[in-house]
Amino acid sequence: MEQNRPQWGTRAGFIMAAVGSAIGLGNIWRFPAVAYENGGGAFFLPYLFALLTAGIPILIMEFTMGHKYRGSAPLTMARMNRKGEWLGWWQLAISFVIATYYSVIIAWAISYSFFSFKLTWGDTPQEFLLGDYLQVIDAGQFGGFANGVLLPLLIVWIVALGILVSGVKKGIEAATKIMLPVLVVLFLIVVIRALTLPGAMDGLNAFFQPDWSKIADGKVWVAAYGQIFFSLSIGFAIMITYSSYLPKKSDITNNAFITAFSNSSFELLAGFGVFAALGFMAQQQGVPVQEVVSSGVILAFAVFPQIINEFPVANGFFGFLFFASLTLAGLTSLISIVETFVAGLQEKFNVSRTASVLIGGGLAAVISLVFATKGGLNFLDSADYFINQFGVAFAGLVEVILVAWVFKELNALKSHADEVSDIKLGAWWKICISVITPIVLGYMMFDNIRQNLAEPYGGYPQEFINMYGWPVAIGALIIGFVFMYIKPFSKNKGGLS
Repeated sequence: MEQNRPQWGTRAGFIMAAVGSAIGLGNIWRFPAVAYENGGGAFFLPYLFALLTAGIPILIMEFTMGHKYRGSAPLTMARMNRKGEWLGWWQLAISFVIATYYSVIIAWAISYSFFSFKLTWGDTPQEFLLGDYLQVIDAGQFGGFANGVLLPLLIVWIVALGILVSGVKKGIEAATKIMLPVLVVLFLIVVIRALTLPGAMDGLNAFFQPDWSKIADGKVWVAAYGQIFFSLSIGFAIMITYSSYLPKKSDITNNAFITAFSNSSFELLAGFGVFAALGFMAQQQGVPVQEVVSSGVILAFAVFPQIINEFPVANGFFGFLFFASLTLAGLTSLISIVETFVAGLQEKFNVSRTASVLIGGGLAAVISLVFATKGGLNFLDSADYFINQFGVAFAGLVEVILVAWVFKELNALKSHADEVSDIKLGAWWKICISVITPIVLGYMMFDNIRQNLAEPYGGYPQEFINMYGWPVAIGALIIGFVFMYIKPFSKNKGGLS
């Protein structure tokens, strides 16, 4: 196997890169609403259970696979078993799709960082977002570019690809060591400020108030597993790729626990900040908190600007801090997503890192222009839903079934992890990977497919979903098989030997 593989300079560098990948936009705009809708304080019980039975076990598995087989996801899968290479390429295709639209959301965050200073969004931020800024038109139409998105999108790709060209140690590690601490400090300031606003406590009460009746609802447990899965960057090649750059002596199990708990701590911090701010907004408007709760794009780019408008002092400055936090959280994740297919292309086609970044990253940048059109928000919403539900979750399910049941690799991975880690893996780890995770993810997939066959996602026309939803998810899977057969990994230069 390849001896001169790039390596992280320090253990802290690897952990910060892994945590930076895990902490993304979803921590800030998805987790608080998911927790609130699924029992508030009571949700933390299934959330913690999901973290310990799926999140951390899969993280340990992927860290161990990358560390043991020392390759990108396709090469790691091929070294484990030649018949598994397609799964690695499928995961890379999923990462590629996510990179194309994720970059556009970061571009919005950059725009909004500057809009904050003059509160450019005016008194009706939602109308500004959908009208003046994104110029949204009907689903299925492109309608030319939303010009305000193009320049920040160019900046996003120049920064991300510039960092990736510099390599693992001088690029990703050096950048993450700056970005992650800055992100935490900026976001901490936003949260502390939100907590001191009038009405903040009402928001926190709404967030933490446990609704124990929800615990008996299977959907709540599925939501907890879904949140852990999408939040930790597992199932789509990132953690396999990052751990393949670890030095031989690395405490894998410990690294997985630190990464997972750091990510969850940030999610909790985001919950404090978001709900304190929503409580303030509810009080200003004289309505109960549940009337102002939202998530996703609308929470970040319509509700938050509305909250910032009502800040008593220095609202432009706090707006800037919030959107700068979103930008940094997005960038650290985007870099890790693009790195997966950069590494895969480099190994498969034996090209230089620079060529791989420019070809893989460049193609993703060009395709991202689709989401910068006036119809882009509809394409983005559909692609995001289908690639997450039928890409990430499905690939994760296939990964655990192949590793545990088809290739029967769990014992080999367990002994490899135990060899280099302080915390030894007990039977719980094998049970979680081989039984609990496949059952929960299998149920999630079944339920998702059932719901999507019953009615089209998001109220879009069925033709739109048939053209821009399902094909995205199915296309990624097909690409997995195509790339497997294009050209076998060479025996030399760190191939399958």
